[in-house]
Amino acid sequence: MPSETHDTADIALHDKLRRDPHRPVYHFVPQSNWMNDPNGLIQWNGVYHMFYQYNPHGAFHGTIHWGHATSRDLVHWEHQPVALAPTPGGPDADGCWSGCAVDDNGTPTLIYTGVHGKAQRPCLATSTDDLLTWQKYAGNPIIAAPPDPAMTDFRDHWVWREDGMWHMIIGSSINGVGTVLLYRSHNLRVWECLGPLHTATAEQEPLYTGQIWECPQLLFFDQQAALVISVWDRHRLLYTAAMVGTYQNHRFTPESIERLDYGDKHFYAPQTLIEPGGRKLMWGWIQEGRPEQAQRDAGWSGVMSLPRVVSMHPDGVLSLTPAPELQALRQSRTHLDNIDLARGSMHSLEVHGDALEIIVEAELEATATFGLVVRRSPGGEEQTVIGYDAAAKRLFLDRHQASCDDDTALDVQGGELVLHVGEPLRLHVFLDRSVIEVFANERACLTSRVYPTRADSNGLALVAEGGAARVTTMDVWWMAAIA
Repeated sequence: MPSETHDTADIALHDKLRRDPHRPVYHFVPQSNWMNDPNGLIQWNGVYHMFYQYNPHGAFHGTIHWGHATSRDLVHWEHQPVALAPTPGGPDADGCWSGCAVDDNGTPTLIYTGVHGKAQRPCLATSTDDLLTWQKYAGNPIIAAPPDPAMTDFRDHWVWREDGMWHMIIGSSINGVGTVLLYRSHNLRVWECLGPLHTATAEQEPLYTGQIWECPQLLFFDQQAALVISVWDRHRLLYTAAMVGTYQNHRFTPESIERLDYGDKHFYAPQTLIEPGGRKLMWGWIQEGRPEQAQRDAGWSGVMSLPRVVSMHPDGVLSLTPAPELQALRQSRTHLDNIDLARGSMHSLEVHGDALEIIVEAELEATATFGLVVRRSPGGEEQTVIGYDAAAKRLFLDRHQASCDDDTALDVQGGELVLHVGEPLRLHVFLDRSVIEVFANERACLTSRVYPTRADSNGLALVAEGGAARVTTMDVWWMAAIA
């Protein structure tokens, strides 16, 4: 039976988390402690299952388990017991790292990265009770070692069926550059290496593709395929990229490469759930933007992104849009239209909040920079600007004044967004306390974190610089909490 001291500590932590002004209310977060990559996304008997990297011992990356949550509507999530824990002396003794879930002829099966010392090897587990408890395969690991002993990074598994066989890709590196290795199997337990699916090349510059490719996925769209990778480097920012191209004869040939999200590390290690009808839903890990000690002190770290629908534009560009199920969280709405902004002007709105959904459509002069200002204090001491520079054709999020706490991330994030002739700017923004997810014209995404220090930093405004802008329509919804 838990001790009275333990119960008191749990109550105190729960109360602290409930009062934390930075903890989101409609994004999924564990009850406490550390979370990173989404794992094992699967729909089983009408229930969505989300597994995730989890440290039950604190708000830091420690001995990693698989956390577990379930949902019937993609919006409200129920916490489940830990699904996988390291086995002392086993191939996963030092961590159960990222992997995926598949339906093996009616048996739910997890393939995950077991870590023991420096060794990273794929392991397998199955369930017989609707994914609530898991039995590890006695023959783990299912691949004894990578094909080259120099490949110390050999992790993050993505599995699919092709030509009557299982195929699996694994993230790794060759000679210090990212690569994805391809395997195949008849039974998920004995695997044959088919060599690299694709390895980084100089032609992929100027988009730097790092030292290791983590969390690879191969997604199929009619005649095209997309290889999604999370780019890891010891010295540079992390980010997620997608290469669009063709998959033939067990090799992937890219025709283009793009950033999936301009928020750098704040949308990382995504994984996609493919529904029985074919719809693709992607989640990513939204990392923190404050020091490690601040995360430990808060008692939690890491947020799961909102579900994003993945599709392919006719021009061969991946599109990520918010899942329509999120509209169930909308409460009261404020509608505005025809707001004219002269060059160098700011228009403060009579709308306040830190858990909002916002849709803005605006027409800009060719020299204008337009901004939606969120988390603004009355005097502007704190504010974050979500904007578009029409001349530079650039979507951006300016955090220079996001917080009076200089230890949090204070910078500008952004990337290219080219609007077609006559196309208005359309920003679809989800603000959830410290989390911001931006979807622009169904072609660009930007995810970020902000940590205002003032309780009154909850205002909204519109701003134009360098030219005039006209907001033709704007809707703001207050969003319901999911717990």
